[in-house]
Amino acid sequence: MTPARPTVLVAGGGGQLGSAVLEHLLGGGFAHVRVLATQSFAASLRGLEPVLPESLTAPAADLAIVVFDRERHTNGRDAAFVRPAPDALPALAKTLHEAGVRDLLLVLPHAPASLPQALREGLANLDEQAVAALGFEHLVIMRSAQAPAGGPVSSGLQRVADAVLAQLRVMTPQTEQPVRAAKVAQLAVALAKALPASTPGTRVMPSEVVWLAAQQRDVEPLAQAWLDGRPLPDARLKAPRM
Repeated sequence: MTPARPTVLVAGGGGQLGSAVLEHLLGGGFAHVRVLATQSFAASLRGLEPVLPESLTAPAADLAIVVFDRERHTNGRDAAFVRPAPDALPALAKTLHEAGVRDLLLVLPHAPASLPQALREGLANLDEQAVAALGFEHLVIMRSAQAPAGGPVSSGLQRVADAVLAQLRVMTPQTEQPVRAAKVAQLAVALAKALPASTPGTRVMPSEVVWLAAQQRDVEPLAQAWLDGRPLPDARLKAPRM
């Protein structure tokens, strides 16, 4: 018999990334998904429960996911969800810890270049040490996705060919462009599933690993390998040659 997934609480359920995280959680075997809301509303999705921050009492959830993302201005739906401010993270994390949350997953934006300047500056000043000092059993910080740098230096005719290919990459999706929010959300949920059974502690998933996971069809093996400290697939893509 498959054990039930822990109850999960999401702060930052609006925006492109936050809504994708909620979607993957609801479809990923979590029987109870709670989301911090600015107001009470009737959830149309089965298994989703909005909760007001002032109503948080222990045990609120086993695991919490805090998603930082820009607000969408499409239909006003995002206004119903709490949007965490970077400078309020220590206070929010303290509230979650006092509400019985044992495991915490922080998800940074998948496309930081598109964020408002104030939010970008706030993310740069995240007080991660203060959060780690609160004593969560598991704390994982997912950085913004970024392709790995480096590679062999070209010369001669190959350098000319690489320059041509670099121009072509402007017209097609390549490693320099941000990954899709859905892939980052898929990785976050894979970590959430595997986190309770992993070794306790604080972990920071580098930008390159987030990017690498976004290239995988199935992110769960990579998430498990990373949590276990096992080798990951080679993150470097071979440049096309001419």
